Amino acid sequence: MFKMLLQVFSNKSNTNDFEVKSKDIEEMKKYLIVGLGNIGSEYVNTRHNIGFKILDFFAHQESISFQTQKLGDVAEFKIKGKSVFFLKPNTYMNLSGKALKYWMEKENILKENVLVITDDLNLPFGSIRIKAKGSDGGHNGLKNIQLVLNSSEYPRFRFGISDEFKKGQQVNYVLGEWTEEEKELLKERLSISSEIIKSFVAAGLNNTMNTFNGK
Repeated sequence: MFKMLLQVFSNKSNTNDFEVKSKDIEEMKKYLIVGLGNIGSEYVNTRHNIGFKILDFFAHQESISFQTQKLGDVAEFKIKGKSVFFLKPNTYMNLSGKALKYWMEKENILKENVLVITDDLNLPFGSIRIKAKGSDGGHNGLKNIQLVLNSSEYPRFRFGISDEFKKGQQVNYVLGEWTEEEKELLKERLSISSEIIKSFVAAGLNNTMNTFNGK
């Protein structure tokens, strides 16, 4: 009888271990891609909204659609059997972290499986810089994400918008629309950006950095 009880206890323990491991594996297979931007038609084609633009381009390529849900527009997609959630926060740029954290917790997504896409004034137009961590660089969206997560260690994909503006005109510049020349060049850059997203999910952060940084 005593041996039977031990066996039952052992089986329960093994079952619980299996359930925990299965949950861990599922979490590792979930990803969250967050494009930063501002909601409203007046912001659609602005430099500050490149995060939204990249996600919209990806969604159009893959024939997926966004649905308005809590704190943002969300789309789901599978890449190499992994569940990928695409998020465009509707909190406006300065509160981006609120939406990001909500969807991380709702879907049990690990921080290392989150990729934040944002504009960067410090990079030449169209330049790409993917990093595992870093400062907010004065970007209000990244500032809020760092505040909410209490960490600067999360993957981010910075898209260069350059700093071709006169002194005191930074706000007008980032909230201004692309030039005709930039619009033409964006087509190729958006295509590369889609490949970055796929690579991040399928091949991992390090391989993606090695492949695309500097391109």
